[in-house]
Amino acid sequence: MIVFDLDDTLYLERDFASSGYRHLEEFVSRRCGQRGFGAACAALFAAGERRNVLGRACQEMGIPAEPGLIAALVAEYRGHAPEISLCPDAARWLGRAQGPLGLITDGPAAMQQRKIAALGLPALIRHIRATGAWGAGFGKPHPRAYQEMEALAAPRTAAEMAYVADNPAKDFLTPRARGWKTVQILRPGAVHDPAPPSPAHAAAARIQSLDELTPVLAAL
Repeated sequence: MIVFDLDDTLYLERDFASSGYRHLEEFVSRRCGQRGFGAACAALFAAGERRNVLGRACQEMGIPAEPGLIAALVAEYRGHAPEISLCPDAARWLGRAQGPLGLITDGPAAMQQRKIAALGLPALIRHIRATGAWGAGFGKPHPRAYQEMEALAAPRTAAEMAYVADNPAKDFLTPRARGWKTVQILRPGAVHDPAPPSPAHAAAARIQSLDELTPVLAAL
């Protein structure tokens, strides 16, 4: 079974961020009577800010970053209906795939499920696991999601399993240790550092596009 990551693997995470910032533009306009919040968030994201985009955007806009407002902004960002689409190579590969596929994704479960629905993935991928539904501590590299995929794929062996993802900090350590094939996709503009923090975190192969995936998997 071939199992995929979601963010920056099948679509671009920056597209979700852009969609969220457009939504927050209207939310802040209604709540605070100011325009430009979405553009401020987008500029901070483009400059490399990841952990405090909303708070810094408030600061730049002169909006008091009160805890209640920040909590509301986070809830609106995570809860909005995203305007995102599959990367063209992902749409091509999934559209012609044979056999059951899997998906393992971290993050707040409701937010990830909205992404999954917006991308139309339930019609393309049979086995989907959003680890956030299990509570804290079960995100990658925890083995639970990989174990469930192995059980769903039985009687296939671990050597017949493959994980395709983007973030070597957490994506490949566990499947590699379990004997899976591992492939890292390198998308321009991806959020995470593509360099593995140790040899054990590295994927067995790297690709630039899912158009390369089938022959690369055959060669592993």
